[in-house]
Amino acid sequence: MSGHSKWATIKHKKAAADSKRGKVFTKIIKEITIAARLGGGDPDTNPRLRMAIQNAKGSNMPSDNIKRAIQKGTGELPGQVIEEIVYEGYGPGGVALYIEVMTDNKNRTVAEIRHILGKHNGNLGATNSVSWKFEKKGIIVIPKDQIDEEQLLEYALDAGAQDLKTEDESYEVYTDINELEYVKDTLIAKNLVVESSNMTMVPNTTVEVDVKHAEQLLKLMDKLEDHDDVQNVYSDFDIPDDVMEKLSAE
Repeated sequence: MSGHSKWATIKHKKAAADSKRGKVFTKIIKEITIAARLGGGDPDTNPRLRMAIQNAKGSNMPSDNIKRAIQKGTGELPGQVIEEIVYEGYGPGGVALYIEVMTDNKNRTVAEIRHILGKHNGNLGATNSVSWKFEKKGIIVIPKDQIDEEQLLEYALDAGAQDLKTEDESYEVYTDINELEYVKDTLIAKNLVVESSNMTMVPNTTVEVDVKHAEQLLKLMDKLEDHDDVQNVYSDFDIPDDVMEKLSAE
């Protein structure tokens, strides 16, 4: 799998701070509600809902919150109608941006996303302007303190995984989207604790950025991720190690 973006590592660390502000709960609740609305409220027959519930439990979300989110999705409880939308665009240096949104007011949200992009030297693009640059994959995050890389690689490949990447504090196992649950369950059966498992968009190729563009991009990604309606942001930029060192030193 080509390229390696430091944003994944930064985003992972940022999630801990976000959880303290309740942002993680908000995003997971929206995902549960959408999943239940589209596929029904039974996790045994709705893989997307099952994954969302597992992630909610992994983030220590109370069971009552999960139940209410499901009931809003199935219509058992009143709630605002939430839509799933993908916005595509470009950031500093011409890098591609794929922005997944869940909103109850798409006119408000698109205006706010356009404003954020404009303030950070980016712009909104047309539908399918950058989506062809990405491939949907499954990603399983496993803390590094449980197992060494060689052993995990053996387990993962035997289970049908496609790739393994090592980050500062965790491993990322990549799978075909249809094999995500099977690979995850197989790794759990090896007595490994899975920190999270999700769908992700992986760029087919990456664009290396210099210090100036890297700094601008990280600020832009941070602003987009902080938006209440944004679920995920993916990009094809890659920050070389020497550039990352310069940013860290500032």
